[in-house]
Amino acid sequence: MKKEKPGSKKKERVVRIFNCSEDVWPFIDAYGDKKLQKWEIDENANLSDKDLFSMAEEFEFTFITPKAIDPLFVEYYKKLCVVRDLEILVPAKHTGLLCEDILNDNMVMKRLIQLGKEYRRLNLTAYSTTAYFLKLVETLRNRGIEVRTSEAPTKADAWTVNFYGSKSGIRQLTQINGAIRADLKMPDGVVSSRIVDTAGIAANKYIKEDGVVIKTNKGHSGAGVLIFRKGDLPKKFAECEKKLVAIMKKDAYWEKFPIVVESLVTPDPRIGGGFPNAEFFIRQDGEVEFLYYCGMRVNNKGEFGGVEIGEDVLPKRVASRVTDIGYLIGEQFSKDGYRGYFDVDFIAAKGGEIFVSESNVRVTGGTHVYEAGKELVGRNFTKKSVVVSNNMYSITPKKFTFKKLHNLMESLLFSRKTKEGMVICSSNLLMDGYLSYIVFGKNKKRAEVIEGKMKELLGSA
Repeated sequence: MKKEKPGSKKKERVVRIFNCSEDVWPFIDAYGDKKLQKWEIDENANLSDKDLFSMAEEFEFTFITPKAIDPLFVEYYKKLCVVRDLEILVPAKHTGLLCEDILNDNMVMKRLIQLGKEYRRLNLTAYSTTAYFLKLVETLRNRGIEVRTSEAPTKADAWTVNFYGSKSGIRQLTQINGAIRADLKMPDGVVSSRIVDTAGIAANKYIKEDGVVIKTNKGHSGAGVLIFRKGDLPKKFAECEKKLVAIMKKDAYWEKFPIVVESLVTPDPRIGGGFPNAEFFIRQDGEVEFLYYCGMRVNNKGEFGGVEIGEDVLPKRVASRVTDIGYLIGEQFSKDGYRGYFDVDFIAAKGGEIFVSESNVRVTGGTHVYEAGKELVGRNFTKKSVVVSNNMYSITPKKFTFKKLHNLMESLLFSRKTKEGMVICSSNLLMDGYLSYIVFGKNKKRAEVIEGKMKELLGSA
């Protein structure tokens, strides 16, 4: 490696921005209840320390977060992932729009400009490429700082994030390409708008099919999804419609955005838990790179919990199908100018069919697991290990500090020697009553044993 000349600028500084709430800001902004809105913003902020693991392969970087992180957790992360230099910046004000908060924070902006002068350039990466993120990039460039965005589309192509990341956008793409490829399909459905019309469409579907799913165009972590199964709603049209209107009127966002009404598909839990997934990365030259496939842990309400990664988590036929379809969708994203991470969620139906459910056009709920796996086990970790994760495993709120949890889990914590064990992914979530973790095992049985022991220890504490 070439040495830097004395007095010369160091090459590049990576700056990571965890702007989770920005990705779904119109949805959060549409909450009628301001208390609920604040809770959603705070919960998203609590996910920020987990995102450090998306950066597991970096030796040095600056991390901008809406919420301070426990110094003991930072030390644990640095030691585990062999990070030499980690700087954490927290804007004084937290509105949910992190990039805007950065622009309005003199201290943070001053530090970014200083970094831009110390290094030849900054490489800004974010959870999601939002208009606020692009404004921050533009502002820094206008201040004379050279900024690279290695995981983002250009401003002209940034429309792809919201369009393909929405329920109606991915449905459009699937319908167009489904004419060419027969196995590319979504559950039968329509895009609607406004509560009254949607309730009528959904009531008819429910009465005919004994089930229906209603989704807002771009919800978040299970919010904005209604799943109705047999017996959940009245079978008479007028009563069914009335009940649906009453349910949807509770949340202002149903009236504000397009709505997808689709058939309820019964998942086959033997195939990736019923919800297979594949994640990809589109490089700046437009090449679509396959990262991994997995099974998703999803509850009855449709809320995502975590992933299961490993060569055998999906039958070969299904693994090959989700990978091929993911590539096909990725080629379209790439052609339209999207750059960065994306995934495709699927539903494996009981009859053997595989349906596209949605796409997340950003860092996903499995990205940190994949990046941690590469750093801790090795680049081909999916062939050597089985990895299970849970982003929000329920525990007693305020029961554990990070230190107390770390001490309790000492015997199970990940070891670079054995390439097995548990990784604690967040200290912020502990106060809210959630444990975010990753478990690495040499095979599925080992991963299950370690996860089982972890749950036993939590129960006995």
